[in-house]
Amino acid sequence: MTGTIINVVAILIGGTVGLLFGSRIPERFKSTIIAGMGLFTVAMGMQMFFKSENQLIVLGALILGTILGEWLGIEDRLQSFGLNLEKRFSSDEESGTGSRFVRGFMVASLLFCIGPMAILGSIQDGLTGDYNLLAVKSTLDGFASIAFASTLGIGVMFSSIIILFYQGGISLLAGALSAIISDPMMNEMTATGGVILVGLGVSNLLEIKKIRVGNFLPALAIAPLIVWVLGKI
Repeated sequence: MTGTIINVVAILIGGTVGLLFGSRIPERFKSTIIAGMGLFTVAMGMQMFFKSENQLIVLGALILGTILGEWLGIEDRLQSFGLNLEKRFSSDEESGTGSRFVRGFMVASLLFCIGPMAILGSIQDGLTGDYNLLAVKSTLDGFASIAFASTLGIGVMFSSIIILFYQGGISLLAGALSAIISDPMMNEMTATGGVILVGLGVSNLLEIKKIRVGNFLPALAIAPLIVWVLGKI
């Protein structure tokens, strides 16, 4: 879990820098920075989506994943967790599921968890002890934390809790995962994650349309499962 620990530290350092110096950045700069991050997130998500070898698998994974996510109430649970953290650690006058704290927590948690680097890096770290890929991801996440924390506040830093359990859990299960996940499975998982990133950019960063992106997360597990089932047919 060395790479995961580095990732957590990078987010905390980046978030601290953003909080300390964020007040010196004009509000119009902050909104433009977030918009730029939103556009970058959408572009990155589209690039990931084009790695799919069968877009119908991605569609099926998203539909089934959303049904499962809505049933489990993942978005509501994440928001509830963010609200509990907000009550304990935030002094913002604004509160509720649309508050800056919860928005920062949700955006950072989803953005830092989704993507091939988080999955592949965690597997590589857990299986061989090579954390180079997660070190690269940590650098990117650290700089992103500066931009997010300066605009969305301390909620961004608490995303490190999700990172610790998510990436750390994958690393601990790396042996089993490496034996199960093939290249085609990883391609469709990556493509599905790309669609989720586009939703994240549109909903939480660009604020074009509210989307319950958190409920899409089960699709990341369903996509490789569909590939496996089709391979057995």
